Amino acid sequence: MFAKLALKSLLNRKGSVFLTVIAMSVSVFALLAVDHIRSQTKDSFHSTVSGIDLIVGARTGSLNLLLYSVFRIGNPTNNIDWSTYKSVAANPKVAWAIPMSLGDSHRGYRVVGTTQDYFEHFSFGKKQTLDFDTGRPFAEVFDVVLGSEVAKKLNYTLGTNIVLAHGLGKTSFSLHDDNPFTVVGILKPSGTPVDQSLQVSLHGMEAIHNPRQPATKLMEQPLSAGQSTQVLFEPEKITAFMLGLNSRLATFNVQREINTYSREPLSAILPGVALSELWQMMSVLENTLRLISGLILVAALLGLTAMMLASVRERQREIYLLRVIGAPPIFLFLLIELEAIWVSGISILIGAAGLSLSLMIAQDFLAANYGLHIDANIFSQGTLHYALLVMGATAFAAAIPALAVYRSAKIS
Repeated sequence: MFAKLALKSLLNRKGSVFLTVIAMSVSVFALLAVDHIRSQTKDSFHSTVSGIDLIVGARTGSLNLLLYSVFRIGNPTNNIDWSTYKSVAANPKVAWAIPMSLGDSHRGYRVVGTTQDYFEHFSFGKKQTLDFDTGRPFAEVFDVVLGSEVAKKLNYTLGTNIVLAHGLGKTSFSLHDDNPFTVVGILKPSGTPVDQSLQVSLHGMEAIHNPRQPATKLMEQPLSAGQSTQVLFEPEKITAFMLGLNSRLATFNVQREINTYSREPLSAILPGVALSELWQMMSVLENTLRLISGLILVAALLGLTAMMLASVRERQREIYLLRVIGAPPIFLFLLIELEAIWVSGISILIGAAGLSLSLMIAQDFLAANYGLHIDANIFSQGTLHYALLVMGATAFAAAIPALAVYRSAKIS
């Protein structure tokens, strides 16, 4: 009955209450959005790559190596000799190695030259490997495997012929149109940069960049058909490579060996450590967004307080009648507080529902354009904490008009 009385009291002032609810809903929306997107982005960053002990590239900073090898952002400072890769991969402590060659693109999407070990050993999330939606891994020189977003965005299917371009721009005038590639596989969505990349063999990358190399090698040494792909199109340089070790205990030992490699300057980084450094750099932005959303909430609460104070002057007759029928001052204090809690609760529901609906609508857009896979389900322990925080802050803000009513009731 007490809650029903507070709700009816609010409905009598629905104009001002409606505007207050809208203001608080926007603040709750912003508060929950910042926390949810921050949490989802952090999880997405840390699940981009897993099960990989070391990433090796030319001598550079750890963040730069991580960004261009895993997130396909930026460019390497230099390439690595193929002989260096084979030497490191032959280390008895190394279980497997995934070489990568970057530098080409297709309509703005990065092309990754690699081997079939990429599909076998590359993992993300909780050591989930890459799965095929349709098709198979590349087998021939001019086969290409598409990430899910590439296939969806460009409407490509198995058997489609595509032309790669030199460089990373969406528009390129340097096309490798003499050697088109054929789509032989499309990967399932992974929520990682793999979704927005094209995977070709290292032999294919070498074939389009050094078209005269096979003829030269054949003149030097005639080969059988079975040897041709492996030898004629063997790369001279690669961009980076990923290592899985037989024992985690050997990680730092192998890292030190690579960092002190005598033939050429190399950098070996631990992906987990580099990801933590990257997230720490983003903490300033994260805290700034939290501060902004908190200030929006404070502004909405001040608006609620002003609305409640204004309503107290208009409700002197109502307060007088309640006192006549025997309502004690504490009853009036709690009534004002409960009205504010009603406003807060309704605002939380509207803000949370609005955020969930917005994320459902924007999911595909965020994934396609920013590589962010944000879950539309915002309900978690963190959401509950923020809801309780908003309710508590509302009760604190409503204490000002509630005390005003309490004092006036005691005087009367």
